[in-house]
Amino acid sequence: MTTRPRTVAGDGLVTDPRSQMRIWADLTNTAHVVVLRPLIELLERRGHHVEITARPLSHTVELLDDWGHPYTVLGHYGGATRRGKVQAAASRVPALIRFGRRGRFDYALAHASIDLPPACRALRIANTTMFDYEWATIQHHIICRLATRVLVPDAIPAERLRRYGARPPKLVRFPGLKEEYYLADFEPDPAVLDELRLGLERPLCLIRTAPSYALYLGGSENPLLQPLIRRVANGDAQVVVLARNPEQRAAVRALGLPDVVVPERAVDGRSLVAFADVLVSAGGTMNREAAVLGTPVWSIFEGRLGAVDEMLVREGRLRILRNPDEVTIDRKPADAYKRRTRRDLAELLELAVPRGAKPRRRSA
Repeated sequence: MTTRPRTVAGDGLVTDPRSQMRIWADLTNTAHVVVLRPLIELLERRGHHVEITARPLSHTVELLDDWGHPYTVLGHYGGATRRGKVQAAASRVPALIRFGRRGRFDYALAHASIDLPPACRALRIANTTMFDYEWATIQHHIICRLATRVLVPDAIPAERLRRYGARPPKLVRFPGLKEEYYLADFEPDPAVLDELRLGLERPLCLIRTAPSYALYLGGSENPLLQPLIRRVANGDAQVVVLARNPEQRAAVRALGLPDVVVPERAVDGRSLVAFADVLVSAGGTMNREAAVLGTPVWSIFEGRLGAVDEMLVREGRLRILRNPDEVTIDRKPADAYKRRTRRDLAELLELAVPRGAKPRRRSA
């Protein structure tokens, strides 16, 4: 168990001290840091105290270190098999219960953490679980039944969630994409281009590998990946491959392609997406970030298509890749990211941590 120190700035929208809460956020995957960080920072600007627990998977801990927020590591990654995941949860949930009991929290928040709702149910802590992909059936049967509130984009039909036990008023749907909220004030940082020694003289192709540790992939890699990398790394474009683990990085480097950059650790992925001329990705959150930021995006996701991606395909903002030869890398307008839809993060926060949530009475 590891806790990282941090100095928290005291600026912003501090609320009445009598309404300040102790809030618990559980981050179990890399994307959760990106998604929940803006909400956590807004909560803290309003005077609430937020504590974070994290599961060490992919770049989750690296992004937390880069952020500088205190966090506590609990549990471990259980592998790509159902049995391994069950065993990991069986050890992590009791650790979360111990942490939550000591923390005396008023509310909890997570994005598809399978561990937080069971811990909160045991501790009687009200909590919200967010997600935007409805076909993770085993996960959703657990978290939707045990969470106090289920928060999803309104692109997901309510009838797809009924079998998980998610119905109004527990089920709350928000307009648009979560990325339109947390990217509303985002400005890409060109420092990432310097960090990776990328120039502006050639187009940039960004590739995100598949989460081979996910249950639906069972440890396998996408067969399109290597032919795709060979196809785009022809010298006409700069290519960056964001791998999720050391094995994927080694496999890409073994191709011996000089125009391919494979970062050793987590980098500013949002800025790379904004600067890229095309993204090819197996990741849901990064694909939707590209769609919002105006970057042409191809999906190599191998699971069942969810309602959000179905909507983006209908709107022409997401394409499904079947053959690497389909990808073309053309310059996009430099200001494409500035034309995006922006939504009020505070409105999403009101749904994630509702106004009815109040500090619990504590014994002396």
